[in-house]
Amino acid sequence: MLLSKDFTFDAAHNLINYHGKCEKLHGHTYKLRIVLDGQPDSEGMIMDFIELKQIVKEKILSRLDHSYINDIITQPSAENIALWIWRELEESVKRENCKLHEVHVWETATSCVILRREDMNCQR
Repeated sequence: MLLSKDFTFDAAHNLINYHGKCEKLHGHTYKLRIVLDGQPDSEGMIMDFIELKQIVKEKILSRLDHSYINDIITQPSAENIALWIWRELEESVKRENCKLHEVHVWETATSCVILRREDMNCQR
């Protein structure tokens, strides 16, 4: 089964290694989706949504919301933000019955990057 939970955060960034309008300082209301892959445990859950919310709030939102992302990620493209989020979350959400499956990052309502577990296996 797949379990997912959506979040939003507001942040500013600029793409220093890019030539176009996104090289200038600007902001987004980002949408984030975390997807876990697993089997229900003895309580019938892959993970409690409240627990997942707390982990994401502590590990990700507390650092990215209302931040200048360049202070955290050198070239904060949606792709690099998704990769950073994956690395920050992977161990925190890992359980005997589940693991991180996908990270989705939307910069706008129509523009999204999806990072999957198999993509991460190629990065190692």
